[in-house]
Amino acid sequence: MSLTPKDTKHALQIQAGIAGRIAGHNFETNLAQSINNLSCPIEVFPLPKNLIYEKPEISIAKKALQVLGWDKCHKVEAIALGALATAEDGKKWLEVNGMRVKACKSDILLRIYNEDLKLTQTVGVSIKQCSNKNPTNAQLYFTTARAFCELLRNNGIPVSDKAVNALRQFCGDNGFSPVDNPSDLVGRVSDPRRYFWEEINEEGRLELEKIFSEKQREITKLLLQKAYINDPFTPELLIHQTKKMQPGQAQEYALYSIDELISLSSKYAGFEKKKYSVKKGSYVDPVGIEHDAPRFGVVQMQRGGQQQHPEQLQFNLQAGYFYKI
Repeated sequence: MSLTPKDTKHALQIQAGIAGRIAGHNFETNLAQSINNLSCPIEVFPLPKNLIYEKPEISIAKKALQVLGWDKCHKVEAIALGALATAEDGKKWLEVNGMRVKACKSDILLRIYNEDLKLTQTVGVSIKQCSNKNPTNAQLYFTTARAFCELLRNNGIPVSDKAVNALRQFCGDNGFSPVDNPSDLVGRVSDPRRYFWEEINEEGRLELEKIFSEKQREITKLLLQKAYINDPFTPELLIHQTKKMQPGQAQEYALYSIDELISLSSKYAGFEKKKYSVKKGSYVDPVGIEHDAPRFGVVQMQRGGQQQHPEQLQFNLQAGYFYKI
């Protein structure tokens, strides 16, 4: 069978084949297969809780029905997009509702059928998972300073060039780092590869802080749903495997609609700055040196700093946010 998915039915066949061939296939493929094995019809009530300690497939289906405003469904199909992305030949795309999916923020697509309404709807699911004993930060968005500001502009949030340049200082972009300004290196005891939040251009910094404060909900929504241009299926649900459980314990999951998570995050906290010091790596801060870490709600922002992409801008969901909100 060709591994170029032509439609939903074909994608499900590919997914089943991958699941059958590969030992230890990923969480998304396992979860999609479990959803496909659900007995139908499925009733929306009782509604699932945000923290669940059971097999998550039925809760995901119920949460999707809640988002759609349906009281039941008569069939649900789940397609793990990661399984399609690793197909061995052909173009990596799937056609759903006449739209080709090449890159998508959703990890699983649900096709939900209601015979009473004679309707079929698609709901995207974003998946996060942690395999550590304690919850860790979950990467939410990884981009450049310029690309992030362009995302804001394209969605009706104005950002001045001065603010863009301030964010480029924060990331240490080429031409915007202390090493590009020899005078700023005199007496410097912190990392010379980038400016910290409190060091970036003040006018640009204050503008960015105002944007994050006044547009927190809009920006959180963009981070959760918008990663790719022309993404036809932005996620409406997020499920998070919270941590590695001890033997004998039921696996814990956090489950939210995207709108619900945005609302809870905004109620939890507005824009704020948390003090921290760099305690490991090539440029450890001397005792007494602290920096500002910008964050809003359960979202925190930092310079990527990875060896492959040191200048990238990284947004994370705070470790254990599902317990805090």
